[in-house]
Amino acid sequence: MVCKFKPYLKGSKWRCNKLLMLMTGVLTYLPFSIGCKKLITLDAPVTSINTGNVYSTAPTAIAVLTGIYSKMSGSFSGYFSFSTGSNSIALTAGLSADELTLYSGISNASYIGFYKNALTANPTASIGADYWVDLYNCIFLCDSALEGLNKAAALPSAVRQQLLGEARFLRAFCYFYLVNLYGDVPLVTTTDYQVNAALPRTSSNAVYEQMITDLIDAQNLLSADYLNGDIQPYPPASVQRLRPTKWAASALLARVYLYKGDYANAEAQASTIIEQAWLFQLEDLDNVFLQNSREAIWQLQPVNAGRNTEDAFAFIIPSTGPSDAYGGVPAYLSPYLLQAFEANDQRKNNWVGQVTVDADTYSYPYKYKLTVEMPVNEYLMVLRLAELYLIRAEARARQGNLSGAADDLNAVRKRAGLDNTSADTQTALLSAILHEKQVELFSEWGHRWLDLKRTGKVNEVMTMVTPQKGGTWNANWQWYPLPFSDLQKNSRLQQNPGY
Repeated sequence: MVCKFKPYLKGSKWRCNKLLMLMTGVLTYLPFSIGCKKLITLDAPVTSINTGNVYSTAPTAIAVLTGIYSKMSGSFSGYFSFSTGSNSIALTAGLSADELTLYSGISNASYIGFYKNALTANPTASIGADYWVDLYNCIFLCDSALEGLNKAAALPSAVRQQLLGEARFLRAFCYFYLVNLYGDVPLVTTTDYQVNAALPRTSSNAVYEQMITDLIDAQNLLSADYLNGDIQPYPPASVQRLRPTKWAASALLARVYLYKGDYANAEAQASTIIEQAWLFQLEDLDNVFLQNSREAIWQLQPVNAGRNTEDAFAFIIPSTGPSDAYGGVPAYLSPYLLQAFEANDQRKNNWVGQVTVDADTYSYPYKYKLTVEMPVNEYLMVLRLAELYLIRAEARARQGNLSGAADDLNAVRKRAGLDNTSADTQTALLSAILHEKQVELFSEWGHRWLDLKRTGKVNEVMTMVTPQKGGTWNANWQWYPLPFSDLQKNSRLQQNPGY
């Protein structure tokens, strides 16, 4: 086995493999949906890794959270495919929006459903429900960690505090995507399957309040320094930005406040990141997505041996073109996105690749440039500084601080080689900021799809775009369907309208 957890762990390959086996044991107990019973109900033997003993030592407790990151980092792991690769939110939400065009030769029903805004939820096919399962699996593991850590009196206080913060941060991160993909969702904060199996949907506002509570707690619990696998600060010269810090909690909290319409707090949280110029800076375009980029607030390390990010495999079109074959690239950048770039926008030169096959030219996301592991690695970007500038720009514009909003917008534009914005009214600035997010954050975590819904633009845009994709738009389609199986198990759950 090749050790791929160097930034998380210190020591020999033997130690890395040992912790990998421990993580595997922990993850074995994960149920597949909120309606499932715990797979193990009897006390496990003391020689196994279970909730009774996994939190008794620092290495095994740390391995629980590290295991979540490893699941998020690889598309071959079986769980948590929402993060990266061919089943990621970046790809499917890009298909749902006006960001990606599906290759005409694709026969995969799931891709076609996302692309044509024609998802389904029935006994034979639940297209669009995948993330419900993946995200609740992740939440279950966070809840289990919180329960175990709260009882772990023997753990060193610094380890226990950091891991509690990581679990709260990750739970909020998962709930953010649940409410923005599905609307109102059950609020699960326990591992008690009898409670979870009968939960109704909770209002999005209440779920946002839980996110805020979790993230404020995470800010107070998490280290301000980036930590290694032993929960020790890295030497300044070798910082790996892989374990969440209080800055990651602040960054996600700024986004949550923006989505909730609390613009004063969104601005304040974004400012706490932007003001840490000693730690975070807007990088040159070529360096943004490299490991330990100064723009990175939180990254995930690739875990599949010999590979870089799974996003590179999902988006970089080979010389043979897009393909329906196993491992092929199913989509390319839409004309709507390509036309959104202004003349001289260096992001189009640096972050868009092209391949021509039989006189057909396909443009694709080229933020990640390496499909195989090289001496200079790329890490999957989760949270980065440019988004915080754009969050603060919008928050300031909505509060009437137009000059401050323009300054933040221009910081991102300057990095792209563009002149300052000409927008000088609130309406014009808000439109310019939304446009800037479109060309800055494309193919990252479904930002475009979520922004269209959040800003009330989704019907305006998709009424035009969906017919061009071969589908029919209905306002109901902005929400993905709940899994049919969970509806059958829990009579208190209600399907989203239109399915």
